[in-house]
Amino acid sequence: MNVKGNPTRTIWPGPDGTSVEIIDQTVLPHRYEIAVLRTLDDAAHAIRAMLVRGAPLIGATAAWGVWLAMQNDASDAALTRAYDTLFATRPTAVNLRWALDRARTRLSPLPESERATAARALAIEVCDEDVGINHAIGQAGLALIRDIAAQKPAGQPVNILTHCNAGWLATVDWGTATSPIYQAHDAGIAVHVWVDETRPRNQGFNLTAWELLNHGVPHTVIVDNAGGHLMQHGQVDLCIVGTDRTTATGDVCNKIGTYLKALAAHDNGVPFYVALPSPTIDWTVRDGVAEIPIEERSGDEVTHIAGLGPDGTVTTIQIPPTGSPAANPAFDVTPARLVTGLITERGVCPASAAGLKNLFPDQSI
Repeated sequence: MNVKGNPTRTIWPGPDGTSVEIIDQTVLPHRYEIAVLRTLDDAAHAIRAMLVRGAPLIGATAAWGVWLAMQNDASDAALTRAYDTLFATRPTAVNLRWALDRARTRLSPLPESERATAARALAIEVCDEDVGINHAIGQAGLALIRDIAAQKPAGQPVNILTHCNAGWLATVDWGTATSPIYQAHDAGIAVHVWVDETRPRNQGFNLTAWELLNHGVPHTVIVDNAGGHLMQHGQVDLCIVGTDRTTATGDVCNKIGTYLKALAAHDNGVPFYVALPSPTIDWTVRDGVAEIPIEERSGDEVTHIAGLGPDGTVTTIQIPPTGSPAANPAFDVTPARLVTGLITERGVCPASAAGLKNLFPDQSI
C-alpha cells in the first residue's frame, strides 16, 4: 500500500543482508520511522512492545526472528531457544505459533550449515504468501461491497465500520478487513469508513486512519461508543473487522470492543463480517470464550495516553486519578452466532464448523 505515494510493506530484509527493517508502529501517526532488527531479542522486543502488531505481521516477524537467530547460532539448542523466546511474546495471535511451528519443521531436519539460508527463504515465503492471501480476501470481500453499492442511491457511498487495525499495518500488505475496502476504492466504488478509536492503544485513530489517509480513502474517526448510535440511524451498511484467532466453529477473537460492535450490529440488522487469513484459524479450539487465552496488558496503557502537543512534540499524559487501578484485557471473543460471515482467501462462508469445513475440506475439525 502507499505511504506518501510510495508502495510500502510493513517488514522487509535490510539492505545489509543481515538485518530486518520494520515500520515502528508505536510512533505512528505523528512520526514515520523505520526500526532495524538485528538479533533474536530485537525481533522478540518488536512483537512484545508492539512495534509490530496484528496476527499476520506477528507471524511474519517471528519467521524473520528465527532467521536472525540462525545467523549467529544454527544449533538445535539455538533453534529451540528462538522458538521459545518468540512464542512467549504474545499469547493470543495463533499466527505466531503457526509461523514458529513451520520454521521448526522446515529447519530441524537440515544440517546447521543450511539453516540460516533456509530460514531466510522461509521468511520471504511467509511474507509473500501473506500478501497473496490478503489480496484474495479483498477479492472475496469486494463482491459484498459491490452488491451493497448496487443497492445504494447514485452517489451515496457504502458506509463501513471497522474496529482496531486489521489493515495493511497488521499484515505484510493489503490488510484483512481493509483489503476489500482498498480494492473497492481502487475499483472506483464510493466507500466511506467509520474508524473506531480502539481504546486503550487507539489503533483505529493511530493506524487505520493513517493508512486510509495515505491511500486516499474517505473516512471519519469516531469514539468507540459511537458505533451503535450510527447503526441505529442507518449510517452503517456493514461492519468488517479482523481477528487474531478464529475457532474451528467460527468464534472470533479480536481487539477488545469487537464483541460490543457485533451485538449492536445484530440488534440493528447490520451485516457483521470478519476477514481472516486461514493461518488465523485455530483448528484445535471449538469454544472461543472458554479456550482462547486473553492477553492482559499493562494498566498503564489505560491510564496514560500519548498525543501530539501544541508545540509539535508527542507527549504522554495520565488521565484518571493517581492510585485508581486499571484492568486491560486486550481482546474479547465474539460468538459465531453474531457473525454474518467469514471472509477468507478461499471465499466467504458462514461462521460455523460446517461453513469452514466447506471452504477447508483438507482440515480435520
